[in-house]
Amino acid sequence: MVAEGSEPHRHTWIDAMRLFAGLSMVGLHVTADAQGQPFPDVSAAERTVPMLIRAVLYTARTELFLMISILLLVMALHRAPRSYACVIRQQARRLLVPFAFWTVFFACYGLLKAHALGYGADEWARLMTWQGWLGFFLLGDVKYHMHFIPTLFGLLLIYPLYRAAQRAPIFGLLVVVFLLMKQQLDREIFALFWGSEWLPYIVRLVKIATYSGYGFVAFAIYGLWQRSDRETLESWLGPVSLLATGLFVFKLLATRDVIETGRWDFVNPTAYWADYLMPVALLVGCLCLSHRRWPVWISRASKYAFGIYLCHPIFLDVAEIALHGSAFSPTMLITLEFIWTLPATVLFVWGLERTACLAWTVGLGPLPRLARVSPRQPI
Repeated sequence: MVAEGSEPHRHTWIDAMRLFAGLSMVGLHVTADAQGQPFPDVSAAERTVPMLIRAVLYTARTELFLMISILLLVMALHRAPRSYACVIRQQARRLLVPFAFWTVFFACYGLLKAHALGYGADEWARLMTWQGWLGFFLLGDVKYHMHFIPTLFGLLLIYPLYRAAQRAPIFGLLVVVFLLMKQQLDREIFALFWGSEWLPYIVRLVKIATYSGYGFVAFAIYGLWQRSDRETLESWLGPVSLLATGLFVFKLLATRDVIETGRWDFVNPTAYWADYLMPVALLVGCLCLSHRRWPVWISRASKYAFGIYLCHPIFLDVAEIALHGSAFSPTMLITLEFIWTLPATVLFVWGLERTACLAWTVGLGPLPRLARVSPRQPI
């Protein structure tokens, strides 16, 4: 433990959210079957435990990771102001270079699971087309979790707009307006462009534009943290907790429908708002506790969160291949997958950190540089 307000660990509340988001992503992906579905081939009773666990973990969605990343950026800019061009250049190197590495890796690695589960020919066909690779690099659809990086980079391109929320945190409420726009635009876009090969790209552009609301939230949270004392922040904890509880009740009602039908419900309006606002409630709730004492180990462990997020599908795929066709119940399946995937991923990321030539792939080391050859040295 550290003294309250000590400078080296005063950001530990953010590290706690980052670590929670990284670990939740593992549990979130484990609580679906190998096809990403809610175990449709079993009874509703057998789906109950996995879906209830998923409802809890789904509170820390990718949107939470996005806000944390933007929040860390604004803090870095406060410590060391830089020009827009410098920031974007640095973020492009830190995000897009590892993204390119993992895109190529997962494009090849995904063939193992594809062949094991019987859709190898389709996966090979996708790898053989330029359209497939265009989607890999622009959409991040090479793997279900890779969409995070291009989406984050798109949000960072417009970060100067978010500064208004740092000066006037009321602009953080724009997230509600932008989510309402997303809800309406998605309906129109899917109706107009269904069947078009450009549909995913249009949807992604709308997603980045409307997710800018989360950028305003991140800057608003930093503005509140700068100007609010402990008593003020903690006085908000009750109302924020009440809001989070109400959102979670809506999520449980939607989860009941998934348990009964064995299908994801993408059109439930209350589930929509519960899903997309819960990450905001979590981060604001953590802000309310930001002045309390936090264990020191959280900051040390949180640096692995990004690597855990990036690498866990490597080991989850292994588990799904090994357990494919088994007679285990969904609860047993997700238990076995989780107790294998999380420790294996942590050890793998820890090993990458200690491998000088690969640590950069998970954000734990400097990016590789091309060596300059002296004119006097033979090439």
